[in-house]
Amino acid sequence: MQHYDPLDAPDCEEWLALDEQERIALARDYHGSARIRLPNAAMHAAMHAIVETQIALGDETPARRTAQRLMDEGLDRHEAIHAIGSVLVEFMTDLMKAPKSGRDPNVAYFAALERLTVANWLSAR
Repeated sequence: MQHYDPLDAPDCEEWLALDEQERIALARDYHGSARIRLPNAAMHAAMHAIVETQIALGDETPARRTAQRLMDEGLDRHEAIHAIGSVLVEFMTDLMKAPKSGRDPNVAYFAALERLTVANWLSAR
């Protein structure tokens, strides 16, 4: 894979065949080429890479289903990735602050993705 565009879903097998640094570099290159100014380009690209990986994993996570639902509600694919990424960042921040509970931390994240709507994402921005 030589090019990434968040408006077009990458081929899942090709995406998953890349290592994480290659995925991040593709996302960073896209934003640089598109001249999108970001406060933290590295963090932004990493979030794109993580969300795209979750989407590519299919039914292993609710990310693909959530992205499709958000697009059905009117977001373009790039915005849907940002919406999912915002939940991911919030979840990771909470996870770093919380004491270890012994429970699967993905349960809360996956539930938050299932609750995510365009309306609540836009109101949180």
